Amino acid sequence: MRKIYLGIGTNLGDREDNLRGAMSMIREHIGRVIKISSVYETEPWGFVTENSFLNIVTEIDTELDPYRLLDQALMAEARLGRVRTAGGYRSRLIDIDILLYGRKIINSGILKIPHPRIHERRFVLEPLNEIAPEIVHPLLKKKIKTLLEECDDRRSVERTDIIIEEEH
Repeated sequence: MRKIYLGIGTNLGDREDNLRGAMSMIREHIGRVIKISSVYETEPWGFVTENSFLNIVTEIDTELDPYRLLDQALMAEARLGRVRTAGGYRSRLIDIDILLYGRKIINSGILKIPHPRIHERRFVLEPLNEIAPEIVHPLLKKKIKTLLEECDDRRSVERTDIIIEEEH
């Protein structure tokens, strides 16, 4: 089993239901859920929209290799209604990002692990710090809690009282 961290975000439709649906798909197709962060309401990053995001980070044990993990994450997004289009950032029903895969470093045309912008995004760092502050970023060689302290992103990231169950 390999310990991985996934970031999940949504800003369209029933956002709570979207997160719950993503977690159900992750349990069914990716692996065993170890931890789920609190749900954070966040400002969009990289584009302008009136729809704020709900974001979580989850720790998973998986037997999938990184490329099979990517396939399963994309399949889960598609089953939950996401239609991927070319171009920059935009509103979405669901987004499942591979943040960390153990200490693995991959930089291929279709997959980059660790996620290349973890250290720039408070909406990722806040929930990741909540469940794994001592994890060391394999490229930057800094703990998540340190990356959060050093992050220049000042967009709003607010913990909500929404609960996403770790187990059904």
